[in-house]
Amino acid sequence: MTASTETVRPGPAVVRDAAVTARRPRPRVGKVLLGVLGIVVSLVWVFPVYWMLLSAVTPDARLRADTPSFLPTHFTLANFGSVLTGSGFGGALRMSLMVTLVTIVLVLAFAFLAALAISRWRFRGRTGFVLAVLFIQMLPAEGLFIAQYKMLSTVGASTPVLGLNSVLGISILYTAMLVPFTIWMLRGFVAGIPAELEEAAMVDGLSRTKAFLRITFPLLAPGLVASGVYAFLQAWNEFTTALVILPAESRQTLPIWLRSFLSASANRGIDWGEVMAASTLIAVPVIVFFLFVQGRMTSGLVAGAVKG
Repeated sequence: MTASTETVRPGPAVVRDAAVTARRPRPRVGKVLLGVLGIVVSLVWVFPVYWMLLSAVTPDARLRADTPSFLPTHFTLANFGSVLTGSGFGGALRMSLMVTLVTIVLVLAFAFLAALAISRWRFRGRTGFVLAVLFIQMLPAEGLFIAQYKMLSTVGASTPVLGLNSVLGISILYTAMLVPFTIWMLRGFVAGIPAELEEAAMVDGLSRTKAFLRITFPLLAPGLVASGVYAFLQAWNEFTTALVILPAESRQTLPIWLRSFLSASANRGIDWGEVMAASTLIAVPVIVFFLFVQGRMTSGLVAGAVKG
């Protein structure tokens, strides 16, 4: 008897799965390298923030040691206590908050109206206005210091509320500095919302004002938040203009107040622990602000990148 040999062939499903596995792309070396590069860049970006926080909770004597420590082995809150109990922090914080809030309100009001006019209406001088906005953006802020100082000192002689060392005076300068770029930010959001939405609402019986407030304005909320974040950061961290316009020690903003640590420590050396603690306190309001608006800000930035 001769035994017959039977060849077992794989079924169609097995062959199909093997073909899919063979065609499946393998991880490329380039993607792995890009991932590693992204991690390295992120660490380089995060390290200064980590070092600021670490130095803020480290005694000054340990910071001056020859061998640096990258871990909080000598934890202390004395630096924060010295900053908070020292002179000037409360007044500088109030000044920064007032200047920033007034600047945000003025910037959003003027920039929003200008962006709305540019995007929705055709009027004589529209092109010249757009070119003027672009030209103003090219002017260096340092070249305007003398004119700004003379202007506010002259106006302040008769109207102190608009002069040097005033919240409204420096807020107006910040507004003039931030409005041109904010107009371009908001212009993309306004142009991305079809005017037909308002027209349809008006057909349903709403007035033009109510149609705008109920239909268009809520859709512009992400853009307003993104523009408000930009104005907040610029006004909160601005240094050079405030240094010129706010010479009085009692009217300094937080960046100018932080500079006082260098002059006060000229004889005994700079206490870097206190400097880093003060820098951390200045950054806290920014972090809190971002926590409240991060959702709106992210959607606003993405929408502004694809519309307009």
